[in-house]
Amino acid sequence: MDRNSVLGIILITLVLLIWMWYNAPRVPQRGVNVQDTLKTEKHQETLNVAEAKGDTFGSYFSHLSKGIEKKILIETDLYTCVISSKGAVVEKFELKKFKTWNGYPVQLIDMNKGGDFSLLFMTTDGKIINTRNLYFDTKAKHWENFILKDKNEKIEIEFTLNVNDSSKIVKKFIFENGRYSFDTEVELIKMDKIIANFEYQVVWENGINLTEENSVEESYFASAYAKVGDVYETIDASKFGIKVSRSYSGTTRWVGTHNKYFAIAVISNDYSDGAYLEGERIPLPDNGVKENYLVALKIPFRGGNYQKNYFTVYLGPLDYKILKSYGVGLEEMISLGLRWLIRPIAEYVLLPFFTFLHSFIPNYGIVIIIFSIVIKILLTPLTLTQMKSIKKMQAIAPILKELQEKYKDNPQKLNQEVMRVYREYGVNPFSGCWPLLLQLPILYALFSLFRVTIELRQAGFILWIKDLSVPDTILKLPFYIPIFGVHQISGLALLMAITMFIQQWMSSATADKRQRTTATIMTILFFLIFNNLPSGLNLYYFTFNVLSILHQWYINKYTKVELKPAQDKKRPFKGGIFRKFDIPTMSELTGAKKRKAKK
Repeated sequence: MDRNSVLGIILITLVLLIWMWYNAPRVPQRGVNVQDTLKTEKHQETLNVAEAKGDTFGSYFSHLSKGIEKKILIETDLYTCVISSKGAVVEKFELKKFKTWNGYPVQLIDMNKGGDFSLLFMTTDGKIINTRNLYFDTKAKHWENFILKDKNEKIEIEFTLNVNDSSKIVKKFIFENGRYSFDTEVELIKMDKIIANFEYQVVWENGINLTEENSVEESYFASAYAKVGDVYETIDASKFGIKVSRSYSGTTRWVGTHNKYFAIAVISNDYSDGAYLEGERIPLPDNGVKENYLVALKIPFRGGNYQKNYFTVYLGPLDYKILKSYGVGLEEMISLGLRWLIRPIAEYVLLPFFTFLHSFIPNYGIVIIIFSIVIKILLTPLTLTQMKSIKKMQAIAPILKELQEKYKDNPQKLNQEVMRVYREYGVNPFSGCWPLLLQLPILYALFSLFRVTIELRQAGFILWIKDLSVPDTILKLPFYIPIFGVHQISGLALLMAITMFIQQWMSSATADKRQRTTATIMTILFFLIFNNLPSGLNLYYFTFNVLSILHQWYINKYTKVELKPAQDKKRPFKGGIFRKFDIPTMSELTGAKKRKAKK
């Protein structure tokens, strides 16, 4: 391997180290107690859920703080849902087609928090009311089951909060098969003398439940979103003990929150004039972490006798195709890398290609192998240039060594002579780096895609590779390697490093000892970096390296590089505009003056 190829690998390694450091999940540090509130809307006070005390309801709602709780179960082809009449909230939402790491159905709601999806408003007697603390009436029986069997079947369940003889709040839930969402209608009947500030909020208070084994990594991907106008606003409670909140004004289409693989979103189907997002990082036992987010839509209350608003609530996988089908930009919650460079590659090239291949190839491991082959074919012209450049560098190595000995005391002259040799034999010293550098955007796009795409979650390949979205651990270490965060050995990362070493050895057979030592160190660094990356990414690079080894073997065996000076091609009007009109160049004029002075 020539010096410039080694330089390219070092550059890639440095970029990867910075990228990994930036994207690494952070283990929480205890002992921090800071309140950091960021607001983009300062002219209007935002309702705070924490101020809606469960024992203070004022004159309007005190009689509704006690009652008989009913629980209703709804089952569709995709999920099982439980709604409680206390608050008319969603208490359970269990996905049928997804399992946790230990084999249980994925539960998106923390059932210890008492349900979610409530209304929040201030009353004219100065109380902040959260309807999750109030008892609604419903005609459904306690633990009545509604099972949707037919494809086009729908079920409607209505809950009524009777404030007085004429004033009431009605929440209607509409369920149907074939989608990870339900519709909701909120009716405000003669509430104009009760609700103050001409606003109420639709609140999802307790975020989304943990679903993966590694809560630190899962929480790293968690965040909250709001689509305000055409802008996707987000907050990230990435620091332990720091609560972050932001209030937005303007037409808001939806608010949502997600973890690594699943999302919850509340979509406004008519009009909302703002959003409120709040998040904090919470410690869990055994150094675990959860990022909990509250999201709320601000709905204008017109103050009349009757108002009706429509919402859709999504609870399901971070599946690009499913989210995009809602047509409101929910797919923006999927973290696919830098928006201006990495995300377009992942979103419009890699993901459609994977989806296309998977439509007739059920195993994603085979899909990744085929993708590696396609990328290798596309990069073949560049790779050929790289390999031929390496062979030329190896061929002129003796000449360069002689120059180094001859001009060891004159670095400037040495550099001039080296560049002369490069020009004379048609060698581009940087051509070996380009194929490596051009793969970087693809590498980062794959890195982003493999870490968050729901398609690879728990998608196995062969043998010990059970999940292509996480490292394939073959050995857990009794110690921890700092900086790289290594505490296990990944089988595919090890194979990737071995094939990388073989490829470097084949391409650097005539390199000096220092260059080969540097290449070996780079291989070890790559192993440490890739050891924590998804096994799907390591499978891609392992396959790519195997193909490169075969290609290198073919080049070494059947391609001969003759060491001869490059032929200068005659160019018309050499010297540009000066030659075209027979005008002497500046160097010619200077030379003529010197000759005249000597005479």
